[in-house]
Amino acid sequence: MVNLSYNKNRLLPSAEELPCSDETAVDNQLQNDIPNLLLSLLAFIWAERDDWYFGVDMGVYYNPDEPAIIPDGFLAIGVKHDTGERGRLSYVLWEEAYIMPILALEVISEKYNGEYEGKLADYQTLGVLYYAIYNPLSGRRGRFKNRERLEVYKLIAGKYELLEPENNRVWLPEIGLALGYEQGEHIAWVREWLYWYDRSGNRYLTAEERARAAAALAQQERLAKKKAIAAQAGLIAQQESLAKQEAEQKAQRLAERLRSLGINPDEM
Repeated sequence: MVNLSYNKNRLLPSAEELPCSDETAVDNQLQNDIPNLLLSLLAFIWAERDDWYFGVDMGVYYNPDEPAIIPDGFLAIGVKHDTGERGRLSYVLWEEAYIMPILALEVISEKYNGEYEGKLADYQTLGVLYYAIYNPLSGRRGRFKNRERLEVYKLIAGKYELLEPENNRVWLPEIGLALGYEQGEHIAWVREWLYWYDRSGNRYLTAEERARAAAALAQQERLAKKKAIAAQAGLIAQQESLAKQEAEQKAQRLAERLRSLGINPDEM
């Protein structure tokens, strides 16, 4: 259980003085790939903002006398996004104006690591507003196969309450985004991924999807331009043909008029 009690008037250690890793490797690829996908999407969605930070497998220090808690991913709002060339070594609460992450994300471990119990209790005690658990083994195997694919809890009156999803996503008003899942392709891997969605339920596209969409649009524009050029050329040819026919008809009417006057147009 996390301990939030310590003397804040003492000289507190900096990020450089604290361990930046517990040297514990993640036990499955998704624990890195899913948070990194969410980070890359935020970098696009909030490209004009500098008041947020999304950490992946990074220690969050809440007490200088306690080890860091390390979510698979976390989002903090109201902090500097860019902290210089070196960036953050860890997220140290007393160096971030005591701004607690607003969202913590855990991807269920192959070897269960207390995501539904111990970690839930820790984030609740810390006061993290939203806690999301993604279970890629839901419905298939494992101790928690009967749990939902995505469970999002909100801190209400000091206790986590499970939020009701809609179409596999949960709206997070304080963040201004919805978190959800669906089948997709990322890093050449087709599977179910977590994504961000807007208020209307529209999914934000990945960089690869945006590039493909832009290429498809450019191709459509090229084809439309070719069709327009071809149509213009056809119109010009049609106009020239009509002009030729009209000139021939005028010449024929003139010849007939001359003959009616006893004049042979061929002798003119």
